Amino acid sequence: MYIGTQGIRPVEEELVQLAQLGVNNIDTTPSEPLSEWTPDLLTSYVERCAKYDIKLEMMHMLGSGNALRNEETGALFLKPSDKREEQLDLICNVIRAAGGAGIRGLNYNITILGHLRTARTTGRGGASLSSFDYAELLDKGSEREPEETRFIEFQDGPADADEMWERIDYWLKRVVPVAEEYKVQLACHPADPGIGLGTIYRGVDRVMGMSEGFKKLVDLYDSPYNGINFCVGCMSEQLENPGEDVYDVIRYFGERKKIFNIHYRNIKGGLRKFVEVFPDEGDVDMMKALQTLKDVDYPYMIMPDHVPQISGPEPRKVAFAYTFGYIHAMLQAVGAE
Repeated sequence: MYIGTQGIRPVEEELVQLAQLGVNNIDTTPSEPLSEWTPDLLTSYVERCAKYDIKLEMMHMLGSGNALRNEETGALFLKPSDKREEQLDLICNVIRAAGGAGIRGLNYNITILGHLRTARTTGRGGASLSSFDYAELLDKGSEREPEETRFIEFQDGPADADEMWERIDYWLKRVVPVAEEYKVQLACHPADPGIGLGTIYRGVDRVMGMSEGFKKLVDLYDSPYNGINFCVGCMSEQLENPGEDVYDVIRYFGERKKIFNIHYRNIKGGLRKFVEVFPDEGDVDMMKALQTLKDVDYPYMIMPDHVPQISGPEPRKVAFAYTFGYIHAMLQAVGAE
């Protein structure tokens, strides 16, 4: 395993900085819409990164935002429709393009409502922390969420666990055979956050927010190309006692070789109430998490995920650089670097 990163644009300044910081593997997303992703376009990104000895090995094809805000992919996990079929055809073409460009894998989210958070809180030294409190969401959710979420609840119709699994099963049967043919790993990211087994919010069961959902996902279509973008933060958010239990979740999927990518993020709290913090100050022992990954022979990237908002110029870059240093040190400590 080795350090990586995500979310950067492959422009010269950022690539030079990454190389200087010892980050030589990345997951990035082209600025062009998915309909323009061709083998030639993706190869141009790969070659641009390679000039700085950086390997572009993964890309995000479906983000974590509210699905209905994306005209290209918003129907993928809604009820059956011609639009859904058109978008599934598009995703299959994206997988083909990634395979043609030699991209190892594609990250994606199975989510309709997108990322759920409540009011931010204050952390170390006044840093602003992304936070979630389920009770607050129920009390004020309608005030914080975009109006289109009500479309899902009242027009697309409810999607309980059985309905969601019908849609997910259909998705896997359409896309995994293409991924197998073009040798592209499909890495599913958790719905952030999980809010509990069988819990319905806005008419939707967030089945991919809980580790039980991922166990079912990898069993529904047993393939070396069907796996997980394992976010330590998200997998901790869905546990009552993440500081004790997240290592067993890592071990379960790691032993089965279903982890294709690691988001290395820590939290304070757990199921239904937590804050995102720097990796050195949360409830999860991040060295133990990394040691567990080493024990199961996890072979791919360890990358920063969300970081607290700090003060000063370029706050996100500074916070990521801090986390890069932390990951380097942790890799050395467990003998993986």
